[in-house]
Amino acid sequence: MKNFNASSTVGESGFLDGQLLVAMPGMSDARFARAVIYLCAHSDDGAMGIIVNKRAKKITFQELLGQLKLAGSQTPIRASAGAEGIRVLNGGPVDSQRAFVLHSPDYHADNATLAVDDDVSLTATIDVLRAIARGEGPARAILALGYAGWSPGQLESEIQNNGWLTCPADADILFDTDLDGKYARALGKLGVDPAMLVSDAGHG
Repeated sequence: MKNFNASSTVGESGFLDGQLLVAMPGMSDARFARAVIYLCAHSDDGAMGIIVNKRAKKITFQELLGQLKLAGSQTPIRASAGAEGIRVLNGGPVDSQRAFVLHSPDYHADNATLAVDDDVSLTATIDVLRAIARGEGPARAILALGYAGWSPGQLESEIQNNGWLTCPADADILFDTDLDGKYARALGKLGVDPAMLVSDAGHG
């Protein structure tokens, strides 16, 4: 089996922010089994990303808005008819009570929005949730609770040990509502057949 590593898709900066991590079939951590992660930040200080293909259990967008109201918002937040269908994702095990929104660049909040690349931004404030609830948010968005984090050098080590594949991000995959299909589609960008990958796992 081909040994994929960070250098296969790493940018000129030497870092992988703005790319996708795709879990190998042999991923030992069950929290990341078949995970597709969008890397929002990667530097010498570590890495941070959002899992984009796993649903959060037992919470709806409206219920999340209600919890945020209790957490300190002064006025009730009610979702518009179009926003009520937004699914809440499990973004990762770190800070799992906090909401993170990956979205198209047509929404920007001063001092709160990080432009990861030309197609994707990250905002983690109540304001973006209010905008989405009113139907005034970004054209494309996914909402996740928590994130995945790596200490300095940890992600590089996991990639070198064949824990992750890396590939350029695709906004169509990122924002697709077909969560179950994202894993195979991300592998497809690398020209990898998931069935062959499973059958080859563990072989040199």
